Amino acid sequence: MVPGIDMSKWWTKEERKGTPVIVKMENPNYSLLEIDSPDSAFRPVDKDRGKNAKQFTWVLLLRAHRAAGCVAWLGNGVWSLLGSIKKRLILGEGVRMESDKSGKGKLLYRIILGFLITALAFLGFEVFAHFNGWHYFQNSNLHIPQTVDIQGWLHEIYVSWLGFRAGYIAPLIQSLSTFCVVLFMIQSLDRLVLCLGCFWIKFKKIKPTFEGEPYKSNDAENPGCNHPMVLVQIPMCNEREVYDQSISAVCQLDWPKDKILIQVLDDSDDETIQWLIKSEVSKWSQKGINIIYRHRLVRTGYKAGNLKSAMNCDYVKDYEFVAIFDADFQPNPDFLQQTVPHFKGNPELGLVQARWSFVNKDENLLTRLQNINLCFHFEVEQQVNGVYLNFFGFNGTAGVWRIKALEESGGWLERTTVEDMDIAVRAHLHGWKFIYLNDVRVLCEVPESYEAYRKQQHRWHSGPMQLFRLCLPAIISSKLSALKKANLILLFFLLRKLILPFYSFTLFCIILPLTMFVPEAELPIWVICYIPVFMSFLNILPAPGAFPFIVPYLLFENTMSVTKFNAMISGLFQLGSSYEWIVTKKAGRASEPDLVAMEERETKAMNQPQLFRGASDSGLSELTKLKEHQEATPKPDKKKTNKIYKKELTLAFLLLTAALRSLLSAQGVHFYFLLFQGVTFLLVGLDLIGEQMS
Repeated sequence: MVPGIDMSKWWTKEERKGTPVIVKMENPNYSLLEIDSPDSAFRPVDKDRGKNAKQFTWVLLLRAHRAAGCVAWLGNGVWSLLGSIKKRLILGEGVRMESDKSGKGKLLYRIILGFLITALAFLGFEVFAHFNGWHYFQNSNLHIPQTVDIQGWLHEIYVSWLGFRAGYIAPLIQSLSTFCVVLFMIQSLDRLVLCLGCFWIKFKKIKPTFEGEPYKSNDAENPGCNHPMVLVQIPMCNEREVYDQSISAVCQLDWPKDKILIQVLDDSDDETIQWLIKSEVSKWSQKGINIIYRHRLVRTGYKAGNLKSAMNCDYVKDYEFVAIFDADFQPNPDFLQQTVPHFKGNPELGLVQARWSFVNKDENLLTRLQNINLCFHFEVEQQVNGVYLNFFGFNGTAGVWRIKALEESGGWLERTTVEDMDIAVRAHLHGWKFIYLNDVRVLCEVPESYEAYRKQQHRWHSGPMQLFRLCLPAIISSKLSALKKANLILLFFLLRKLILPFYSFTLFCIILPLTMFVPEAELPIWVICYIPVFMSFLNILPAPGAFPFIVPYLLFENTMSVTKFNAMISGLFQLGSSYEWIVTKKAGRASEPDLVAMEERETKAMNQPQLFRGASDSGLSELTKLKEHQEATPKPDKKKTNKIYKKELTLAFLLLTAALRSLLSAQGVHFYFLLFQGVTFLLVGLDLIGEQMS
């Protein structure tokens, strides 16, 4: 049978043009490429392929545009930083040098400066050795050359230094770093346990409550007859910017007028401010508010002395509770209605603490970072300790005390700069319980300038160490259970007040840069990267809107460890700066809704029947003359300037020097961490974070 011939292949076959060419590549990793014809590259392509190619091109162009924008933004940032360095550090325009009065602060600065000089010397030596080809590290192991391989006396000195470094210095640094890492892990575990406790509280919806209206009266003529007597205190000192806001808010508290007395405790040494506060008190007194003005002639003991003096008044014995508000705090009208009822039927309750809320948390980067810390403190630390232990540190304001608890605990003492923590610890030792209300919030401010924030943190971290030294014998000899004693000593004081600033400063500001010059004691990546990022993530959880600031928060917290470490040492060893009390500067800010609400409340109060009390015609005339005199007298220009902080600047150069050294060892993660941490120290040292003075 004749085989069939399929002619379709011939009819459908395209005519070839040219001669086939085989190109063979010499590199065996490449495959053979066959070019059918010289004009194959010029054949028309499919529409879809062309469309996809155009889309791909546009995507590349968009990404290139974004990359160029990022590079330009980064370049502008670097250029601005260099300009600020030139203006503030080299030319000294608009800044002044920080004045450190404490001997310990000067000693710490000299130690850091010594580290910097030594690091620069070693960096120069290491660069010289690198360019001479003296590479003796293979896979992170040190290889000491033989005697016959040594070339010249400098080479011999370098080899001797390597042996001494590996045999003596590295073990010491490794031991210290291991100790700090252990402390770091313990503190991280404590934070994790606190967060788990907070999650459980949220999941189970655990919070203190009271039933109904415990002080409701059936007497229509006197509906407030069952309400307890409440004393409200507003301690202040030269609070020109905020005194009127706090007085106005407190005077509008919803409580029977015959059951409340407001004490404005003015410690101002400026007579102008004294008269302004007197004028505000007189204004509210004429509206029927039971308010009095007190000014001490002998201003000893700071805030504790002010409160102690006010509690010694004879009429205080008629009151059952005392609410305390600092000068920048603005409670809502229902504050007492939400806090005081918790004392009803709970005779062991000594304190009800409310949460702080900040009107200026979005003012600048510094206020945003403070908001992260304080949200974690209130949402996690205070709430967990309040629910599970019925004890936490009193925040000094926005709280209501049972006066009996204050008296039995010894009252306000002037022995430390943290009188609020002092009275809380002593009340806890006497068996009083505390309640924290996370849902009750009181408006206030956080410092907007780094100088004010730094002074505040120094006081907050030196005072607890003073108190720990004074209270330790009383804690040990108290009738508390062993578990509560352990919590008070090991967790409340040692871990959260002493260990945290110690390891944070030692590990990330001293040991880490040293390991760049002593590679035998290198810190693992998980210590400097993974665990800190995870812990920062936990800290930011109570403030979810701050997630974009997780990296600046981590770097800034390490930067603040210098101030906290210095303060901790001052308080622990009873140095002079630990007794320094500086009132935190306020800006007098208020959110727009709060201003509108306050205006409405004041208008309502103005329409009520007025009872004139405590204001004489002569006093009002003097106030009028004073205001006219102030308007006529030109105010002197007080030029405010930013500061240069020597310790932070020196540490910045130390970390940047260590970052340069890490390049010789090709340590990528270490380099980036040291670089960004060094830049953060530089920004803080030049006072470029927070409020900028023109």
